[in-house]
Amino acid sequence: MTIHTFMLPSWFTPNLVAGMQRGIEKEGLRMQPDGHAAKTFHPIKLGSKLTHPYITTDYSENLLELITEPKPTIKEALDMLKDLHLLVHQSLENDELMWPMSMPCMLSDTDSDIPLADYGTSNIGKLKTLYRLGLGVRYGRKMQTIAGLHYNLSVGDDLFGQWFKHANDTNNAQNENADFTQFKNAKYLGLIRNFKRLTPIVLYLLGASPTVCGSFLSGRKHDLIPFGDGCGYHQPNGTSLRMSKLGYTNSAQKDLDIRYNDLNEYIASLRRAISTPFADFAKIGIDDKDGNPLQINSHTLQIENEFYSPIRPKQVTKSGESPTAALASRGIAYVEFRAIDLDPYSDIGITMSAACFLEILALYCLLTNSPHLHQAEEKRLQDNIDAIVNHGRADGVKIIDDCGTQVNFHSWVIHHLNQMQVIADAFDAYHGGNEYRLALALMQGKAKNTALTLSAQIEADSMRLGNTWALGKMLAQKHQKELLMHTLSHAKEQHFDQVAQQSRQDQAAIEAADMVDFYDHIQAYR
Repeated sequence: MTIHTFMLPSWFTPNLVAGMQRGIEKEGLRMQPDGHAAKTFHPIKLGSKLTHPYITTDYSENLLELITEPKPTIKEALDMLKDLHLLVHQSLENDELMWPMSMPCMLSDTDSDIPLADYGTSNIGKLKTLYRLGLGVRYGRKMQTIAGLHYNLSVGDDLFGQWFKHANDTNNAQNENADFTQFKNAKYLGLIRNFKRLTPIVLYLLGASPTVCGSFLSGRKHDLIPFGDGCGYHQPNGTSLRMSKLGYTNSAQKDLDIRYNDLNEYIASLRRAISTPFADFAKIGIDDKDGNPLQINSHTLQIENEFYSPIRPKQVTKSGESPTAALASRGIAYVEFRAIDLDPYSDIGITMSAACFLEILALYCLLTNSPHLHQAEEKRLQDNIDAIVNHGRADGVKIIDDCGTQVNFHSWVIHHLNQMQVIADAFDAYHGGNEYRLALALMQGKAKNTALTLSAQIEADSMRLGNTWALGKMLAQKHQKELLMHTLSHAKEQHFDQVAQQSRQDQAAIEAADMVDFYDHIQAYR
C-alpha cells in the first residue's frame, strides 16, 4: 500500500457508522485438568451442536465454537459472548477447563485420539463429520485443533447509500441504471484487498501464539527452538505461529490464485477449486478399503469453507445453500476477519480495545483507495506475513511495500496507525466516550514498544512460570473462577434453556426425516 496521507471523504459524517453490525465467532478447546485435550462428548446441557444457533463445535468434539448474534455495538457483542462462556463453564464436568490459547494444549501423538465432532445420525450431520475426517487425512488432525476468533463486520446501507449517491453525483448525473448491490460488492472487495495488504499489522498487534507445546510438533519438520523448561518451542520474536506454515497453511492451496478484484471472479475461482481434482488427495482415495467414505471428494477443496484466508466475503446462507451461491444471489453482506488469535488474558478471548481497533482498521481499509490485487503482489504479501509471524518483534525487521521497496516494519505500522486517528475520532463522536481513541493509542504504544505486545507478554510470563502450559492453565483456572462468579438473569437463563431444548428437537426432526442411506446420499452429493 502506497504511503499516503489519509483524509475522510467529503461525504462522510460520523453518524454513518450507526448502521454497522458486528458478530463474533470464538473457538476454544476443552481441556482435562492434567493438561491434555478433553476426550469427553460435547456437554449435553448445551444442546445440539448440529442445530444450536450459538454453541457448536468446530473440527473436534472438544473444540467449542461460540457464536454471537450480530449486534449494533461492540459492548453488546462482548456481553453476549460472555454469557455464552458462562453457559459453557456451568456445563463443564470432570474438572474440565477452557484452554485460553490459540495453539492447542497437550495432544496425543496419535491422530485418532483427537475425536472428530459428531453431529448425530442425520445425513447432514454425517456429512459434516466426513468433511472433518477429510481434513484430517489431508492435513493431519493436529492442525485442526488450533483455535481462533472470527470478527464479522457489516457496514450499514446508510454509509454505502451516501457514498453511492456521491459517486453518482460526481459523475454529473444520477445513474438510474447503477446497481447498488454491485457498488457495495466492489467496496467490500476493496476493503478485503487492503486488509490483506495490512494483515501484518494485525499479526503484530493481536498475535498471541509465539509458542507451542512440543506435542503439537511431533512428527513435523520445523525450525522452532526449545523454550522455557524444554517442553515447549518458540520462534524468537515471533508473533502468531497460528498463522505460520505450522498453522493454517497448506501446499495444496498455495497455487489456487483466488482473486478479490471482482465478485464473479472470486466465486468462479473458488468453485473451480472445489471441482478440480488434486493428485495427492486422489492418492488417499475417497473411500477406505471397506468402502467407508474418507473424504467428500479428492478435489483441491472438499467444500468452499476449506479455503483458508485471513479474510472472507460472506453472505448469510439459506438452508441447503452454498456460500458462493449465497454470494452470487445476494452479494456481500459482511466480511469475516479471520487472522485473529485468542487473547489468553481475556476470559472471552478478545478485549474491547482489540474489537475497537479491528473496526477502525476495517473502515480505514474500506475508505482507502484499493488497487486490484494480482498474483505477484499476493506472493509478496505472503512473504510479509511470513516475516512478521516469525520475526515481527525483532529490531529492524523489514517488509516489502507495494513499490517493491524494503521498509522498516515498525515505522510502517506507526504511520498507518497515525493515519487512522480521524476514524477513531469519528467512531467516538458517534458512540460517545473515547473507547476507539483509547484502543488506537494502546496499539500505537505497542507499535513503538515491542515488549507491550501480546506475544511478548506471553513469552515473558511463560518464562517466569517455566513454560506456556503453566501460563495457560493458570489463566484457564483464573478465567473459570471469575466467570462463575457471574450469573445470568432469570430471563436469559430461560431463553438459553429454550434454545438448547429447541436445538435437540430440531436435530431429532432432521434425523427422523432422512429416508436415504448415507452412502447413497454422499454418492449423490459427489
